[in-house]
Amino acid sequence: MMERNAPKKAVHFGAGNIGRGFVACFLHNSGYEVIFAEVNATTVEQLNTQKSYRVIEVGADGTSESVITNYRAINSRTHEADLVREIATADVVTCSVGPHILKFIAPVIAKGIDARSPELSPVAVIACENAIGATDTLAEFIKSPQNTNPDRLADYDQRATFANSAIDRIVPAQDADAGLDVRLEKFYEWVVESTPFAGHAPHPDIRGIHWVANLQPFIERKLYTVNTGHATAAYHGYVRGKSTVYDALQDRQIQDEVRKALANTSSLITEKHGIAPDEQQRYVDKIVRRIGNPHLEDSVERVGRAPLRKLSRKERFIGPAAELAEEGKDCSGLLDGAEMAFRFQNVEGDPESFELAKIMEQNKPEDVVKQVCGLQPRDKIFPRVVDIVKRVQADTQSE
Repeated sequence: MMERNAPKKAVHFGAGNIGRGFVACFLHNSGYEVIFAEVNATTVEQLNTQKSYRVIEVGADGTSESVITNYRAINSRTHEADLVREIATADVVTCSVGPHILKFIAPVIAKGIDARSPELSPVAVIACENAIGATDTLAEFIKSPQNTNPDRLADYDQRATFANSAIDRIVPAQDADAGLDVRLEKFYEWVVESTPFAGHAPHPDIRGIHWVANLQPFIERKLYTVNTGHATAAYHGYVRGKSTVYDALQDRQIQDEVRKALANTSSLITEKHGIAPDEQQRYVDKIVRRIGNPHLEDSVERVGRAPLRKLSRKERFIGPAAELAEEGKDCSGLLDGAEMAFRFQNVEGDPESFELAKIMEQNKPEDVVKQVCGLQPRDKIFPRVVDIVKRVQADTQSE
């Protein structure tokens, strides 16, 4: 195989705030042309009309700006053939579309990979989602018989390399008149596993990525600290009538709830991954400061959106709580957070919160827990989550 002589090219699915402000920024700074694949026609037109946008990093020490250029956009809904051609000659394919959307972008990625010349090095596929093993999930969809001829799988590693990643950067809601500009925190972490590239082409040269042999400690530490802490503050804040996460964390009771949940996850993380307790505590303290950054105020409704996903089996509450329960360890802070998430119902602008309300209204507690949380009666935590659902259902009916 040989590298193509053309300039480096990356196709990124999802031109939202994470896509433009985080992933595309890193790719641009590493010398890639970025082709955004996006379904929103207005955003596609903006990107193709406006030849640059700003990424504004906010921290306690002030703000800094960078200008992003050298990008194009393709409407993946209406111009699939164009997108297939770009993927067929890309060096990197990334995405930040949300875990539930991976199955919808898989078919066109599969077509692009299938069309690659055998003379090219494998394209690196990296999903940048708040989910454990998101690239593995995407790869399963891509390689499924519906999307790829099984006869093509024997030498698939010569066309594509799939690597899981963990991303960490807080991107709040943007000002209504921000346009393509993105405002986010200065802190970032993008960790990608290097092992899939062993024996194949070297991993792509993307400045800012931390390449590691074992991603699991990083992705669980991030999901079970940053995302657990952020969601805990948002859900407790919502139930207590707070408007932003910053407001919520000014309430001593809510901050105590956040630290209680993170004490639970810390006990799991330190033992499971051999991370020193004092190192994890410093990480927790940093996270609490970050999610409470007054320069990045974010509404509790926005941070709490998609409660069905956040209450699912491998997510920020039930995932660690179930593991702790099996070991007979304290998970009460996580369960308190999960209860507040179950109370996040019928919130304007969040379809999942309406779906959650419908599920809670129409099903027995045991069935709710099975459907929403993916738990079964054999799980030690099952009866405790059933009790939570019973309590929330009773309170909802009495209102």
